[in-house]
Amino acid sequence: MDLFTHILVAYLVTFGLVGFQPSYLAAGALAGGLPDADALFFPIAKRFPILRHHGITHSVFGITVVAIAGAIVGPLLAPGSPYVYFLVMMVGGACHILQDGFTNFSVPPLLPFSEKPLHLDADRAVNFFTLIVSVLSFYLLLGVERNHVAFAVYLLTVYLLVAFFVAYFALRLAGRYHVGRWLSPAGGYQVVVPTENPLKWVLLAETASEGRVRTRWARYALGRGIVEGPFEVDAPIVVPPHTGAPGSEAEALDWSYGLARQRSSILATTYHFGEAFRNAAGAWVAVWYSLEFAAFGRASAVRVEFPPSGAPPVVKSAFYRPIHGAV
Repeated sequence: MDLFTHILVAYLVTFGLVGFQPSYLAAGALAGGLPDADALFFPIAKRFPILRHHGITHSVFGITVVAIAGAIVGPLLAPGSPYVYFLVMMVGGACHILQDGFTNFSVPPLLPFSEKPLHLDADRAVNFFTLIVSVLSFYLLLGVERNHVAFAVYLLTVYLLVAFFVAYFALRLAGRYHVGRWLSPAGGYQVVVPTENPLKWVLLAETASEGRVRTRWARYALGRGIVEGPFEVDAPIVVPPHTGAPGSEAEALDWSYGLARQRSSILATTYHFGEAFRNAAGAWVAVWYSLEFAAFGRASAVRVEFPPSGAPPVVKSAFYRPIHGAV
């Protein structure tokens, strides 16, 4: 989930608990976004892994520390009960953990006592649809409506937003449950990768052995079953010895995979896939793209082009549109 949606959902849940009390609403919304402040720890996270993104700040322990601090500082900034400040900040932080665990990126809610992840794979970590809804909602609530419309109109807007997010999360969760039940009958797929569309999902199986990674995926549509695939690719992690230019799609994929992993750490930490083709100049081009870092039909990817002359390959990373619509 993106930062705006974290803050908005925490705001809406806090409103449901305490009503229109600006001080508490601000505290709950702030707590909904604070776990992502772990980005500030990036320089020292390699030395202290517990401070990594989706680390200790995304745990019950982390949000409790923040809520205690809020209970102390909150009444000094705006009148209110320290107990209510603690409550709304705990709830705001819990909303953040649950939303992140709802996506394809896990969070460890029991740190520092356990690394056990919360990982439902029901939505993209950043879904631009909900991002746009959240940004427009803030503009509407805090810009257009604030002190400009009757309170009843503001309340109606809040209730409509609550209904939207309840329906959205319910739809995504129902879709994930349905697809999860279909995994084994579909042919041994191990993983469900959500797309931005709650009606379309990616089924995936990945194995690594003898220095090679084998990936198989297919697109699944609710109510229709598998509508594309399965597609399969098998390539070595380390670039094999070779000379000249590749002579086939298989060679282009074999020679490019290790280069792509060296160029982008995303490929090593997310589910991914590769495709190869000849361009207009006759050069073999291999593109390895993440099945998880994607938006608007494009994915975070590495493109490796092998000149026909046998010159060193040209390696570029960018967002590319796959030949097969995996994202």
